[in-house]
Amino acid sequence: MEMRDLRAQYIRYKKEIDSAVNKVLENANFIGGEEVNTLEKSLAEYVGVKHCISCANGTEAMSLVLMAWDIKEGDAVFVPDFTFFSTGEVVSFRNAVPIFVDVDKETFNMDADKLEAAILCTLREGRLMPKAVIPVDMFGLPAAHTEISRIAKKYNLLVLEDGAQGFGGSINGKKACGFGDAATTSFFPAKPLGCYGDGGAIFTNDDFLAQIINSLKVHGKGSNKYDNVRIGANSRLDTIQAAVLNVKLMAFKEYELDAVNRIYRIYNERLRNIVSTPVIPSGYESSFAQYTIKLESMEERILLQAKLKENSIPSAIYYIKPMHKQQAFSHLISKDVDYAVANELCDIVLSLPMHPYITEEDAEKITGTIAYSLTGRHRV
Repeated sequence: MEMRDLRAQYIRYKKEIDSAVNKVLENANFIGGEEVNTLEKSLAEYVGVKHCISCANGTEAMSLVLMAWDIKEGDAVFVPDFTFFSTGEVVSFRNAVPIFVDVDKETFNMDADKLEAAILCTLREGRLMPKAVIPVDMFGLPAAHTEISRIAKKYNLLVLEDGAQGFGGSINGKKACGFGDAATTSFFPAKPLGCYGDGGAIFTNDDFLAQIINSLKVHGKGSNKYDNVRIGANSRLDTIQAAVLNVKLMAFKEYELDAVNRIYRIYNERLRNIVSTPVIPSGYESSFAQYTIKLESMEERILLQAKLKENSIPSAIYYIKPMHKQQAFSHLISKDVDYAVANELCDIVLSLPMHPYITEEDAEKITGTIAYSLTGRHRV
């Protein structure tokens, strides 16, 4: 059993994936080309934005946006305290300061009220200039983008949606990666839409921003790659990865998004009254990069993980520590009391296998093992 079964996915779409990759090999066009252009057009259409710019990975996608926005030393950028390290890391790349914001216990996403409190605190202190906020679509569930955008507009902040885990999710039909002034995603293999290596993309309706990012991703090119008008980076999506993603995007739209939501409903039905299961607010849809439960304590989590392992069921902890406790950010002044939810979540969350190819038998084994481990009886 796998946390995310990429083998089963490949077997199902082997003919299409092999054909797409072989076409690239036969044409020997490994950078750019038809496959990349097709992918960018398809992704922009799916999300519902004017521009999609592919790049090397999800971290560089965020970095390119912050470069284009000229985020710099003395600026403050607000990020959730409960997320993967790269969301804060990209702020430090620009010599700006990440300001960590606690999250909502039910959705795992940035708490909008605490965001506004953090902005006001930063303004009162006067050391940094608030410039941007990076809400994360945690575990596949879009953040509270309507409320966050309202707050950002109030304080004249740019919004960069980190949709690395959220691609495919939606709010009232509007797709993740379509919120904010710009959005990014990751095509890391384990993501809802993943390639067979690293890859990422940026989404925006801003024509000028798209133009700048297309320049920055290729060494700050002007009219061509030998006409360099700004300092940029080398951040392109390989053509083979684009070919794979073109097939996988078709599978994602036609089957996989519906399939993971079916597994979510099965899990929730079988685990209700046993553990705290994911909450999906009204009007929201998750793409379930992870299916994450909450236990009563760290001790209960340790015991459950051991029982799952005994039964050859994988599990994972996302995340073992909040951002404000990462050693790389130890130079920043943070009050632990301000992050009560993130601190607690890191002690009690546990992610279960979640992907479109989980069988009914596997779902029964997973939920039955949890029920028996925590209640001493089989699920009924």
